[in-house]
Amino acid sequence: MTALPSLLLVGAGRMGSALLAGWREQGLTRAFVVDPSPQALALAAPNVSVLADVALLPADFMPEAVVLAVKPQMAAEMLPAYARFGPKAVFISIMAGKTVRGINHMLGGGCAIVRAMPNTPAAVRQGITVAFAAPQVSHSQRELSGRLLAAAGEVAWIEDEAMLDPVTAISGGGPAYVFLLTELLEQAGLDHGLPPDLASLMARQTVIGSAALLAASPEAPEALRVAVTSPGGTTAEALKLLRADDALPKIFKAAIQAATQRSRELSA
Repeated sequence: MTALPSLLLVGAGRMGSALLAGWREQGLTRAFVVDPSPQALALAAPNVSVLADVALLPADFMPEAVVLAVKPQMAAEMLPAYARFGPKAVFISIMAGKTVRGINHMLGGGCAIVRAMPNTPAAVRQGITVAFAAPQVSHSQRELSGRLLAAAGEVAWIEDEAMLDPVTAISGGGPAYVFLLTELLEQAGLDHGLPPDLASLMARQTVIGSAALLAASPEAPEALRVAVTSPGGTTAEALKLLRADDALPKIFKAAIQAATQRSRELSA
């Protein structure tokens, strides 16, 4: 595998740090990280320099890619300072809710922009990132962007930027829904008198093991669910309640719709 070209990471929070760790494993040549937080200094290495401000970058530094991993509400203030990299670099944004059009405007126009939505399992290289490339992005820039995003897990591309709204609702927020399920399983154990340590272990390992089985099996989730559900058994009795009057499917559909609509509102 060829070494990665020079990179600039703007923002070293959880997602930015996860990406940087993956790039190091891929053979990182040279990277600068711009982040004013003291914690970001821990990311410094022989081939990684951490700076508190973009103004401290070497004047001759021209990265192949600029990864924007800052909070969306900071974009309007921060992005204009990175416009000088526009002629050469591809900008990869993982800022939720910021459209390609809006990012391009903040950068002064004419930039090659990839907008991506990763999720938090990126921290353990098990994430899914869905990305959209603007028309100005070249084939080589798209390939580089895919390689950089793959440092966090799987990557899928879409041709319609509007699809990032349901993507945000489903995969972006998806880990929270799984964690909520884990909380509910643990609480159910506590409600039935199980010791806290056992209730926690059971809930966590059930979710972890089920995900591992799903990853290893060629069967559809529905088939795996049916395999666990013996007719007339305990699981069937529980599912009867969860699916009564289509209750769980209805509330889940409504929840995803609400999250999708919120994503559209934030993108406006």
